[in-house]
Amino acid sequence: MGKQRLRDVEWLAKGHSAREWQHWDMTQGPTLASSWGSATYWVALGHPSLSLHFLASKWAPEGCRACGWLPDSLLSPAHKWLYREIGDSHLLRYLSWTVYPVALVSFSSGFSQSITPFSGGSGIPELKTILSGVVLEDYLDIKNFGAKVVGLTCTLATGSTIFLGKVGPFVHLSVMIAAYLGRMRTKAIGESENKSKQNEMLVAAAAVAVATVFAAPFSGVLFSIEVMSSHFSVWDYWRGFFAATCGAFMFRLLAVFNSEQETITSLYKTSFRVDVPFDLPEIFFFVALGAICGILSCAYLFCQRTFLSFVKTNRVLSKLLATSKPLYSALAALVLASITYPPGVGRFMASRLSLREHLDSLFDNNSWALMTRNSSPPWPSEPDPQNLWFEWYHPRFTIFGTLAFFLVMKFWMIILATTIPMPSGYFMPIFIFGAAIGRLIGEALSVAFPEGIVAGGVTNPIMPGGYALAALLAFELTGQIVHALPVLMAVLAANAIAQSFQPSFYDGTIIVKKLPYLPWIRCRKISSHHVIVEHFMNRTITTLAKDTPQEEVVKVVTATDTAEYPLVESTGSQILVGTVQRAHLVQALQAEPSSWVPGHQQCLQDILAGGCPVEPVTLKLSPETSLHQAHNLFELLKLQSLFVTSHGRAVGFVSWVELKKAISNLTNPPAPK
Repeated sequence: MGKQRLRDVEWLAKGHSAREWQHWDMTQGPTLASSWGSATYWVALGHPSLSLHFLASKWAPEGCRACGWLPDSLLSPAHKWLYREIGDSHLLRYLSWTVYPVALVSFSSGFSQSITPFSGGSGIPELKTILSGVVLEDYLDIKNFGAKVVGLTCTLATGSTIFLGKVGPFVHLSVMIAAYLGRMRTKAIGESENKSKQNEMLVAAAAVAVATVFAAPFSGVLFSIEVMSSHFSVWDYWRGFFAATCGAFMFRLLAVFNSEQETITSLYKTSFRVDVPFDLPEIFFFVALGAICGILSCAYLFCQRTFLSFVKTNRVLSKLLATSKPLYSALAALVLASITYPPGVGRFMASRLSLREHLDSLFDNNSWALMTRNSSPPWPSEPDPQNLWFEWYHPRFTIFGTLAFFLVMKFWMIILATTIPMPSGYFMPIFIFGAAIGRLIGEALSVAFPEGIVAGGVTNPIMPGGYALAALLAFELTGQIVHALPVLMAVLAANAIAQSFQPSFYDGTIIVKKLPYLPWIRCRKISSHHVIVEHFMNRTITTLAKDTPQEEVVKVVTATDTAEYPLVESTGSQILVGTVQRAHLVQALQAEPSSWVPGHQQCLQDILAGGCPVEPVTLKLSPETSLHQAHNLFELLKLQSLFVTSHGRAVGFVSWVELKKAISNLTNPPAPK
């Protein structure tokens, strides 16, 4: 029996070695050495993302030129040229408008999914999970990097037809670059892996990605703080700002070198009044606008999460996604492209404008409603760069009709687009959607107060573009801060409403995908201080005592697959003294030290004395520890589990499973039995 047990241990050791090597290969790569004060390293972090940005941009849409998005494009102008030169046949023009994006979306989905199934979407929910301490294999792999680059290029080439962006995928790509930079540095200087410093590097990489997309270093760092991580060290601020500033500066500088800009300017140029950009009574309207955006965001997040769950549970759609992702992508793209066909419904949605042109037109500080009150501008055969707002006007629908129709249609079209399994971002479409909300409110106010609002005896006309900027919830893109106060107040109102009722966009995706992510305790409920660890800890714990016979140790190792075992002083006392890794214990059981006396009953103490390392337990929970405190420890230290001791005795353990269940019961109490 003993020989059979040892053979089982040897077999388990081989399997564990394979798993251990896979874990090492995934975690050893994205590491960072201890020399974090080196400025050149953080400069290097900004430049690979920048190079990738310009490399991919050569094939990206014209609406994403270097002055705001990406430089010269090839694929998107080909689409517009084909649509323009195909002739007057409506059938041929419809086919040229729809087949092109359908082919690109199908190729993007098929190619990226054939390389790795983890390349779809933005990748930010998975990155949040990785930064929380969970190892997700393949998400930082080089195959995923290549698939994401090719797939994202095709996605961007579809332009506003599919209405998807690139911020999320660029964050994922930047993080993968940072991971391999860390791997190269670690191998070069021969230092061991440091998980906490790896996370610091990945958070800084997220800031660099946003900075190189929008040339906005402050927004990039704030994005990485608010979206990517739950806790952000103070000493990481300068690293994030330094790397993000290097990337943003070089991005704008290369636009000048490429003769696309005369000098370094903001992405979106505006002409708002600087002396009196808004009157004091307008603050109320800005706050109301933020509240409206918050309510609509709650509705959008609920519908988006519900539709994603429906797609995953519906028998036909789930089977289609499992067996033929390109076909599902093609069908979804066909629906979206057909709706945006300019001579059809797309006429009322400004579908001929690119993503950048959408924002440029919505930032116009003139009131379109007042300008069209006594005149009806013609619909040009091609969008006029000097009068992009013509695309939003229809003599029967008026400005209010087209803006409202745009919001209603894009609401569900963006939700449908998020289900397409291809590399894509959802940041920019939501930006444009918010700007359209602000524009609609601003136009309504300009009609209600055609002469402006009188404040202090001075009358200043209302600028609808300022409301579009406030609803966009960002002002760094325009290079002006004259609307900083209304933007911040709108953000506070919108964020307060959205966070009170719905998880964020990325947290909702984590919930739908069932990723191992620790949820927040919403609003830090007071009751979380009253729930203690004793109420939800797992009392089923397998301990190994020092006096445990070798035969019993072998039985425990072969019967369980726990990564580590709590080591107690004796079977009777159960005093926790440390932990033993399963891999080390298996190796020790395979060995036969010469010091072992034949015929002597060996125990775990002898095995440990033979060289099996014991790790001390530096952090433990008490049964009286509150749920609030335990949650803070798990979030701050990126923990996966902790042992619970009472007077030194091991009485249980708490892992993510127990914490998530306790938080769920706190939010939605179970029905009394």
